[in-house]
Amino acid sequence: MSDNPQAYAFPQRTPVFTAVVVILAAVFCGWLINRTYAPAPAFDNRGTANPADFAEDQRWKLTPEGRAKALADLQQKAQADATTYGWIDQPKGIVRLPIDRAIALTVQEHARK
Repeated sequence: MSDNPQAYAFPQRTPVFTAVVVILAAVFCGWLINRTYAPAPAFDNRGTANPADFAEDQRWKLTPEGRAKALADLQQKAQADATTYGWIDQPKGIVRLPIDRAIALTVQEHARK
């Protein structure tokens, strides 16, 4: 046995081996980040889809007319919600106010302060 402490230590790695390992680790990390954050490929089957393949409640998405009608319905509901009174949660006593009335109440409350 040798009294040299180097004989018991781990063998020395060459700088080339270390450089290769570091480069491979960097490439792997780059690949992993790219795979994780890459957007999914675009898939639009509306032009080639058979409407019979979709559920009845989803067929409106296939035509421009259906999407326009859904948008009009949504805007009509939003307008009705913004201009009428209604219950949000009746047991808790939470109501929906028209925007104009809510603004007037807020101004009145801040005028008292």
